Amino acid sequence: MAERPRISRWREHFLWGMLLLYGLARILQLYAGRASTLLIVVLHVVPPALFALAHGSALYRAKGISVFTFFCLGFGTLAESVSLRTGFPFGHYYFTDLMGPKIFQLPVLLALAYLGIGYVAWILALLILGQVDKPLRGIRLLASPLLASLIMTAWDLSMEPAWSTLDRAWIWRDGGAYFGTPVSNFFGWYLTALLYYQAFALYCRASPTPAASLPSSFWHPAILFYGVCALGNLLILKGPVASPVVADAAGHRWLTAHILANCALISLFVMAPFALLAQMKVCKRTVKALPAVAAP
Repeated sequence: MAERPRISRWREHFLWGMLLLYGLARILQLYAGRASTLLIVVLHVVPPALFALAHGSALYRAKGISVFTFFCLGFGTLAESVSLRTGFPFGHYYFTDLMGPKIFQLPVLLALAYLGIGYVAWILALLILGQVDKPLRGIRLLASPLLASLIMTAWDLSMEPAWSTLDRAWIWRDGGAYFGTPVSNFFGWYLTALLYYQAFALYCRASPTPAASLPSSFWHPAILFYGVCALGNLLILKGPVASPVVADAAGHRWLTAHILANCALISLFVMAPFALLAQMKVCKRTVKALPAVAAP
């Protein structure tokens, strides 16, 4: 039996390095009063984006991950820009200076956030559905984007009230029922994600990936990235609290403890199961790949 090709050592080290940097970002949230806010934001966004480029170039080659990046950043930036001006599809909001420099009211770092977690959510969907080494045709062409969009939206559910209502990285002008966030935001997230995932799925239909030849260890960092993201939302329960009560832009008051508990619950009962299901699928693939032992 021919030995499966291995991922280059530099790429493997780079992937784990980006994961560690992202883990550092989640830990630094516990020291938000002492660590640079911009540094925390950068470490939340840049390592996942670089991880996506390095991991995706091994799976889809440079052309494939470039196409994914184009669709992801293109649809994401377009949706944000339109919503900032019209309120569709997310709602009416504006960004503060917390997320750094802006171009036409849109923070540069925000676009990268779509790429990093967006790619990881796509990989988890493929693993859960058992489609990493199958052509995306027929029902698979629809199933993967639908599930990936759900995994991506679960991430937004877990972090949205903390970043907006508590940290005020962006302000919802009319507040909202979900701890100061309008429900339309999550339908907008799902729709936006579905558009760029579906576009990429159509691209993949004619471009099969070499996933069957990749070792099982290749998938672990991507699964852990999503898992660390969920774990980070549990850590913020122990982080510094500026005020026990916060008010959204509409004047509605929310208990900080309730917002943090909600983020933790979504992470524990929605995000974590997605990561666990993906890991179970990888374990199953590993078992199937083991050579049969001849009977004595």
